[in-house]
Amino acid sequence: MSASEMNSLGENGFHIASSKFCRLFRIWLAGILIALISSSAFAHSDFSVFWKEFSSAVISGDKAAMAEVTEFPLSMPYLVKAVKNKSEFAQRYNEIFNGEANAAQCFRNAEPRKESGRYEIYCPFKETPNDKENAPIRFIFELTKSGWKFAGLDNVNE
Repeated sequence: MSASEMNSLGENGFHIASSKFCRLFRIWLAGILIALISSSAFAHSDFSVFWKEFSSAVISGDKAAMAEVTEFPLSMPYLVKAVKNKSEFAQRYNEIFNGEANAAQCFRNAEPRKESGRYEIYCPFKETPNDKENAPIRFIFELTKSGWKFAGLDNVNE
């Protein structure tokens, strides 16, 4: 490197290049942190917030909102094929939420139970909606990397 090139970089050319790199690195790191914080802010990490939104979507019949917070494949009761994706979820909506139980009716007053790091809602059969002693239809919710998700439906009697 010639003397004139050295002078154009300043007395310590390496230091100038190094400090520019540090500034760019800090900006990049700040951007990554903001992106991570923003994406996790939209994730439902608090089950009570998730439950309020999910149960409201079920009660109002908002299939799109429910599909967004459903883990696919959605586990189904014994001998029932899992729900593979959002399209199949929309097609099988009545089977899931108005099959053996009337989820919209049940979710109005349901109290989530915490079981082994997940939450469960137990609903009675559609034909006996007030039979709280016999509520075998279980809706299962699990915490995923992107927040709480509806993960399964089960009939504990089967």
